[in-house]
Amino acid sequence: MTSIGSGIAAGLTCCFGQAAMSLCGACLGNDKPSSEAPSATSGRKRSVFLLFLSLATALVFQYAVAPALQPGSVAQGVPSIGTYLVEAWYGGCLQYETVELQTKCSGNNGVYRSAGACFVFFLIAAMAAACKPTANRIAWGAKYILFLFFVTGTVFIPNEPLFSPIFLQLSRVGGAIFIFFQQIILIDMAYNWNESWVAKADEAEQDKEGGGRKWLAGILASCAVLYLVSLVGIGIMYAYYSGSGCSTNVAFITITLIAGIVCTAIQLSGEEASLLTSALITAYATYLCFTSVSKNPIAECNPKLGETDVLGIILGIIFVLVSLSWTGWSFTAAHKLGEESKPSTISRQSSLVENGQSDSDSKGEGQSKKVGGIVMNSGDEGDHKNSNETKSGDEDENGPAKTWKLNIVLGLVSCFVAMALTSWGTIESGGDAANPDVGRVSMWIIIASQWLALLLYLWTLTAPRLFPDRDFS
Repeated sequence: MTSIGSGIAAGLTCCFGQAAMSLCGACLGNDKPSSEAPSATSGRKRSVFLLFLSLATALVFQYAVAPALQPGSVAQGVPSIGTYLVEAWYGGCLQYETVELQTKCSGNNGVYRSAGACFVFFLIAAMAAACKPTANRIAWGAKYILFLFFVTGTVFIPNEPLFSPIFLQLSRVGGAIFIFFQQIILIDMAYNWNESWVAKADEAEQDKEGGGRKWLAGILASCAVLYLVSLVGIGIMYAYYSGSGCSTNVAFITITLIAGIVCTAIQLSGEEASLLTSALITAYATYLCFTSVSKNPIAECNPKLGETDVLGIILGIIFVLVSLSWTGWSFTAAHKLGEESKPSTISRQSSLVENGQSDSDSKGEGQSKKVGGIVMNSGDEGDHKNSNETKSGDEDENGPAKTWKLNIVLGLVSCFVAMALTSWGTIESGGDAANPDVGRVSMWIIIASQWLALLLYLWTLTAPRLFPDRDFS
């Protein structure tokens, strides 16, 4: 056994040494000329894949490793290391009365281990990219290996105080900030979705008169579905989360309903956005409201109290996947995440649509108009050609990019992942909340983030009207 253990240790040490040498060698050199400036897309997909890897590791830690390391398990029988790991993973969790609560506490700390390692990785990557912009596109093989060693190292770190409460509190703040940023993601997605289907409608209309109606009908149908989901969700919350003495829940739900109506009414009365954007933002606000009221530690106001919030976890993971897909594969994300010089053609067109304006001073640029709440574009073939040219290739020719912004955003995503998988750190069982104070804090953090997100969208609708002489593109 000793020789086998020594062999494994020697092999791991060799791999770590090779990874470190590769990383150092890559930092001293580059696979592209130093005169070629990196863009915000440099290393973007690789960074997103690493975050996917962190998400998978967090699920393994939560649902496989934590239950296997509970007190009295087979793992504890392993001399020295087994006892140490059980004590490390269940530190601070034995205060709970039942094994179920203790295992959930340990599983939450397993998520904090993976997410914390990912957060620190992207924080270091941000500092490296700030000092050397090309750092984001080099040595990814070594980075993956070192990240895995980093995550493995967290297995041997006790829960207290690094993961709980330090990283738990940090994740709540970071997750709340990401909710605010996620509003930008959804707005951008809605605009791109609207533009894509309108462009297809224009092409179909050119081929056959009336052929584009199905695409416009698709946009309206999507809006109807999103609004219907929002109304049904609000109705369910009124029915099940607004019992006697639940004025806080009632206030949250009512504010969500009024905000959705107000934003939609303002959008329909102007040309600052599309109906699809308002529908998507209303649905997102309804999701945040549901997440908030489901954290209420008062049993009379929360019928799901003490049960595993499967729906909330699934929705949280879906939003994480959507956000990661946008960050890794959206072309407008490159501009929003750090493009320093003038935006490309596609970015300019997106900005024009966002503000309902047309660039009359630029020749060859498409103009935008809104019909029935749908933003319509009319541009020449040259615009589409330029857009396609901008989309092609991994590098941007617009000059240096602030690639560190990407790493900051992914660090915030790591915090949101931790909160989505652990119900914002709440531990519940048997119709009761084991830590009611955590539930109250999480409830207010989420609803405050929703209010900030709605105010941001409301500002994008009203700012062009309040200050018509300013350019908000």
